[in-house]
Amino acid sequence: MSAPSRLPRKQRLARFTAHTTLRRRLMSVPLSRDLRARYGRRQMPVRKGDTVRVLRGSYIGREERVARVDRRSYSVTLDNITVKTGEAKLKPLPLRTNSLLLVRLNLADPWRRRVLRVAEGEPVEDEAGEETPTPTTPEPQSAPEPKEGAAAAPAKPKRAAKADPEAKS
Repeated sequence: MSAPSRLPRKQRLARFTAHTTLRRRLMSVPLSRDLRARYGRRQMPVRKGDTVRVLRGSYIGREERVARVDRRSYSVTLDNITVKTGEAKLKPLPLRTNSLLLVRLNLADPWRRRVLRVAEGEPVEDEAGEETPTPTTPEPQSAPEPKEGAAAAPAKPKRAAKADPEAKS
C-alpha cells in the first residue's frame, strides 16, 4: 500500500469518498484528562449517548449528551444545543468533532468495553443516563410443571405434504 498523498485536493477527495467505517474512525474525539489516565487512550470514536464538552463556538464550556452522530456530514448533534431558524423554530445545531472533548463514555457497547478493558463488575451507563450493573447472561429457566389433574395440551399437528401438481386433473 502506498503512502497517502499530501495534496489537499486528494485529501479532500479521500475524505468525501471514505467508507462509513473509515468515517467512524475519522470522527474520533479526544478524551478528557481523567478518562485518558483511566483508560490509557487518547481518543475514541464518538457514539450516541456519550457526554461531550464543547470547546469552541458560542456554546463553549457546555457539557451535553450526544443525540445523533451523522457520518455523512461528519457532524454530531447534541441535546439542548439548538439554533433558531428563520421561522423562529428551534433546530438542533450540528457540530464538528474537532470542537468537542469526551467527558463521559457510553459503555453499553461490548466492543468499547473490550477495547477499554472495562471490568465486568463496573456499572454501565445507558442511553438515558442511568447507571445499571453490567448485564449478565440469564440462567435458563425450566418449563413450569403442569398441575395435577390438568390435561396436557395436545401436540400441534404436522404440516401436510404439498400436493402433487400432476394429481390435479
